[in-house]
Amino acid sequence: MKRTKKERQRLLTETIEDNPFVTDEQLASQFGVSVQTIRLDRMELSIPELRERIKDVAAQNYENEVKSLPLDEVIGEIIDIELDQRALSIFDVKDEHVFQRNGIARGHHLFAQANSLAVAVINDELALTVKSNVVFVKPVKAGDRVITKAIVRNRNSEKNRTYIDVVSTVNNETVFKGEFEMYRTKGSGDNNEVSN
Repeated sequence: MKRTKKERQRLLTETIEDNPFVTDEQLASQFGVSVQTIRLDRMELSIPELRERIKDVAAQNYENEVKSLPLDEVIGEIIDIELDQRALSIFDVKDEHVFQRNGIARGHHLFAQANSLAVAVINDELALTVKSNVVFVKPVKAGDRVITKAIVRNRNSEKNRTYIDVVSTVNNETVFKGEFEMYRTKGSGDNNEVSN
C-alpha cells in the first residue's frame, strides 16, 4: 500500500518512538522505500540517526545507574540494565573491528563487549574480572549487530564474588557465550541466589 509522505513520516515517528533502536534499513524495508528516503524523512523530522538515539537513551536511563565504570568505557551501547540482575547492550561491527584478510570480527571486541557489560551490571563502585570461561560459537562479520545479554546467576557475599552468564547473538543466533566471576568490594547484605 502506497502511503503519502505525511502518513509515512507520522508512522516513522511512531515506530522510532516505540523502538529507538530500529535501523534505517529496517525502516526502509518496513515502509517499502529506500534507505535514502528514510534518512531524508528523519532529517526533515529532526530525528537523529540510530547511534545518537542509542546514546540519548543510554544517557537518560543509565548514566546515574551504572556505578562500576563510566558509560563511555562500556564496549557497545547499553540499552537496558537492572543492577545486580541483568543488562543488555548492542555493538555494531564495523570494518575496523574485523581482520582485513577474511572480514571476521577480532575476538577481543566480542570479549570486551561481554566483559564490560559484566562489569557494568555490578552494583558497586569497583568490579573486577577474576576469571572467565568463554566460547566463540560462530564467526561475526562487518555489518553484524551483536546483541549481548548479561544475567547475574548468583552472588557469594563471603568472598565478594558475583557470577554472571553472558550470551551474544547476531540475528537471534548465538555467536559468543561466557561465564564471568567478578570481584566486588561490597559483599555484605547480598543474597546468595539471584532470581532472573
